[in-house]
Amino acid sequence: MSKVEQLGGSMVKLTLEISPEKFEQAIRTVYNKQKHQISIPGFRKGKVPYQMVVRAYGKEVFYEDALNEVLPDEYQQAVEEEKLDVMSRPNVNVEKIVAGEPIVVTCELAVRPEVKLGEYKGLKKEKTEVEVTEEDIKTELDRIANTNARTLDITDRPVQMDDTVNIDYAGTVDGVAFEGGTAEGYDLKIGSHSFIDTFEDQLIGHEIGEELDVNVTFPEEYHASELAGKPAVFHVKVNSIKAKELPEINDEFAQDVSEFDTLDEYKEDLKKAILERKEKAAESELKNKLLDAVVATAEMDMPKPMVDEECETMINDYAQTLRYQGMDMNQYMKYTGTTMESLMASVRPEAEKRLKENLVLEAIAKAEGLEVSEEEIDGEFEKMASMYGMEVDQIKNSIGKSETDGIRASLLNTKALDFLVANAVD
Repeated sequence: MSKVEQLGGSMVKLTLEISPEKFEQAIRTVYNKQKHQISIPGFRKGKVPYQMVVRAYGKEVFYEDALNEVLPDEYQQAVEEEKLDVMSRPNVNVEKIVAGEPIVVTCELAVRPEVKLGEYKGLKKEKTEVEVTEEDIKTELDRIANTNARTLDITDRPVQMDDTVNIDYAGTVDGVAFEGGTAEGYDLKIGSHSFIDTFEDQLIGHEIGEELDVNVTFPEEYHASELAGKPAVFHVKVNSIKAKELPEINDEFAQDVSEFDTLDEYKEDLKKAILERKEKAAESELKNKLLDAVVATAEMDMPKPMVDEECETMINDYAQTLRYQGMDMNQYMKYTGTTMESLMASVRPEAEKRLKENLVLEAIAKAEGLEVSEEEIDGEFEKMASMYGMEVDQIKNSIGKSETDGIRASLLNTKALDFLVANAVD
């Protein structure tokens, strides 16, 4: 049995009543799962009868695990019966748990906010006009030349700007070494500004094998408060120098990096690619501006638990990126002087923006009767199969309902965005 109470702000309270019979069955299930761990003097471990356990410890010993056993199915059944479009984890409270009586549990949760759309058809287009300049082409050629540069070991000159130097260093503040201030065999790109103050500049002009003292001052806002604003001395040894040798940009270069025989032909091809890239960026910018305009005039509640979960998702995604880089979130927070609370606060505006955009696009799709066909879903499966070198059936069998629903929602959002563009005016 369940009951729904509207709390306002797209929050509801779902009250569940679990029958004594179901709860007793859950207790028995928990007992059977745990009995091999239960010991009472006079009985072999795992052989203690249920009634003996109840007599010794009380039935209450099973209550928490029994609730965990029975509650998920009861909650899901109630959500389906009440047709709730859940947008957050429930905040669960046990209101009453008495032997032989219905168990009463309340769950406060966010549901999908109702969106009241403002104007979304006939919006004015503000598309950026695009062109490709000679400077654009030069920048692209320089980038490609840099990618194809050779790395040379330098032995006949001192350190210059843009060199990569391999160094040993040991830092001290007031003559005392500090954590993270010592390294051997460190590669440092001169001009990258990855080290504090004028550290890199002071290496210019020094030869391989030379040792020197580099004097710097830590920034006032440095993440390690014990070092902030303090002068430091780094004793540095230059181990080696490497430099990039850029290829000359000419016909031979074009032949090496492309299918074209001349630089002019290659530049024309680059011009087309740059134009296509700029046009896609302009189209994306147009869609974002139109969506921003619709979001600005739409009305909706944004329940806090819903936003909190989106913040958590964003932080978890970033944590995954950090793991790929060999750092965990705790290390990152220590290094940057942040906390989980400050991280949540910093991503909240973007989290709210994402949620509002999705809700608005869903509302437009609903208002205009936009749908995604099974053929379109299959088309996405085919793209994924091609990307991962798998058969389409393998992809289908490896993807669950939630992932498929996510693909459908993404395609529907794309259709709603395209609708905004198609119905905008110049």
